[in-house]
Amino acid sequence: MENDVTGIEGKGVSSRLDRSTPVPLHVQIAEAIRDRIGAGEWPVHYRLKPEPELAEDLGVSRGTLRRALRTLIAEGLLVQIRGKGTFVTAAELEPALAQELTTLSEDFSARGIVTDVIVEDCRLTIAPRPVAALLDIAPQSEVLHLERIRATADGPVAYLVNIVRADLAPGIETTDFTSASLFGTLETEFDLSVATARRTFIAEAADEAVASALQVAVGSPVQYLQQVSYLGDGRAVEYSDVWINSSRLRVTSVLSRKAPRPAPQPSR
Repeated sequence: MENDVTGIEGKGVSSRLDRSTPVPLHVQIAEAIRDRIGAGEWPVHYRLKPEPELAEDLGVSRGTLRRALRTLIAEGLLVQIRGKGTFVTAAELEPALAQELTTLSEDFSARGIVTDVIVEDCRLTIAPRPVAALLDIAPQSEVLHLERIRATADGPVAYLVNIVRADLAPGIETTDFTSASLFGTLETEFDLSVATARRTFIAEAADEAVASALQVAVGSPVQYLQQVSYLGDGRAVEYSDVWINSSRLRVTSVLSRKAPRPAPQPSR
């Protein structure tokens, strides 16, 4: 079932291509993709199919497809990450920062900080359509919906909502997540190696649900983290919404910078 969504991806765009019109195909493709993004069918973090597959689905050359993608990249609607693919990006400026992929529980453990986890909800449900698109599964597919609050002695520091593909981890809903970590469970119990993730941070005002979970006033500033996690073979496995009480927890990244390329030498 995992290819149903991406199968629709090419068909939905190709059905709009009119080869009898003088409008170039690359312009038509860009407009069709632009419409799907604008309508929310392809949400932020949505990963397009690889170029060869998408070009074949559309019945166009890779050169034509690339012209359309370059247009959308220039408009800020898509971003290409080497070795990862082409993604729908946020409307805001979105620089790519490389950092180590760790979870909050791993970060706390590494720093010797003791935390308690309150599981608010843990059940199988139907994936919301935008999340199904991000996880590359068909609409109405079953997923794990997991809500947790992580707290230190000073109070709640993070409110986490995770949605996990149930087809890749059958029976995961029976896990006791008050003591087990999500990534640890995926890796040790289901032999699923989480390799990469696409993560975005946004400053938000806490709504009623977030304010209640983090024990802050409605409208208080919180840090919102959205993430899609991928296995080593490229399959999406988990989507998460995380709200952080920035008055109790600071997010710090240790980054490395690539060596600059040497300046070209003038020809003699």
